[in-house]
Amino acid sequence: MSTIQIFDPALCCSTGVCGVDVDQHLVDFSADVDWAKQNGAQIERFNLAQEPMAFAENPVVKGFLERSGAEALPLILVDGEVALAGRYPTRNELTRWAAITVIEEKAASSCCSGSKCC
Repeated sequence: MSTIQIFDPALCCSTGVCGVDVDQHLVDFSADVDWAKQNGAQIERFNLAQEPMAFAENPVVKGFLERSGAEALPLILVDGEVALAGRYPTRNELTRWAAITVIEEKAASSCCSGSKCC
């Protein structure tokens, strides 16, 4: 299974979903990360405001910041390689990168089940 690392811009807290003016995209993304972790994904998040050394000590991230600046964050690495920059990944992207198998449930029939029908 792949390791996904998310290098967030400077956020007020580890997820960015605190305070009075919460960005709905971050709320949705945080829910997707929680879902992926519950399904076995290995995901690490680093916040520039709280963990600047994680950015400085990773040569890929350091080079990205030198070229593009902090305004180009978030940066997502999969197994140490750049997978995405400038936006947060979708649940589908997290699923693909983490090789999560999703079993789709069939909608229950409202009338018939097996050999019995209304």
